[in-house]
Amino acid sequence: MNITQFSVEEIKDPTNIIEGERYEFLLDVEVDEEDELYTEAGIEVRAIIGKVADDVRMLNYFIMNKGNNEYFDFALDEDEEQMIIDFCKEELAK
Repeated sequence: MNITQFSVEEIKDPTNIIEGERYEFLLDVEVDEEDELYTEAGIEVRAIIGKVADDVRMLNYFIMNKGNNEYFDFALDEDEEQMIIDFCKEELAK
């Protein structure tokens, strides 16, 4: 699994109820042909990331087939989730 492109946008909380900051990452992801997530058009992961001080966590994510814009009903492996968290944490530190 490789992240080929991404965009990030801060999610504003007008009520100030949520502690910390929230971000939406849209990640274009390349996977091996043998992977169950593989599609010719590719996949996109939409990750909602929460940041409180130095603690960065993935609050939720959605995996989408870019060819037909349908969501997959699959979960990422723990190591794939951690790779995305590490990537997002690194990008937020910049």
